[in-house]
Amino acid sequence: MKKDSKEIYLTTEGFLKLEDELNVAKTVKRPEIINAIKEARALGDLSENAEYSSARENQAKLEARIKEIEYTLEHAIIIENKGNGVIGVGSSVTIAYDEDDMEEYTIVGTNEADPFQNKISNESPIARAVIGKKAGDKVSVESPNGSFDVEIVKVA
Repeated sequence: MKKDSKEIYLTTEGFLKLEDELNVAKTVKRPEIINAIKEARALGDLSENAEYSSARENQAKLEARIKEIEYTLEHAIIIENKGNGVIGVGSSVTIAYDEDDMEEYTIVGTNEADPFQNKISNESPIARAVIGKKAGDKVSVESPNGSFDVEIVKVA
């Protein structure tokens, strides 16, 4: 591993999802693009062949994605919720902004972050503030908009 490479945290679910995507890319999408290139070549002059250019561009994008997935899987650190009450990557955390405003988040690696599913990156301000803490702790979250306090209500 390169010295400047970052650790890539993935849940088991995220790892399996990437393995599936890689399998589909190699066994389904790659052959489809190769066929599209062959068909476009058969049309003649490649210098003015939009189908050929498009197929080659799709091939380049797919190969780049395959390399990205392979790198991620090769350098992934599988995270598991230890269930010891201490917040870490893989934990589900309920925090209270105030008495009436609570939110539940799952802390995941950057590659799996999805704010629409309340999956936040371990590098986000909230995650950085709560990692290593326990239920009942009050923490200050440093964000680009200033700091604010939250209370950790529940850890799962």
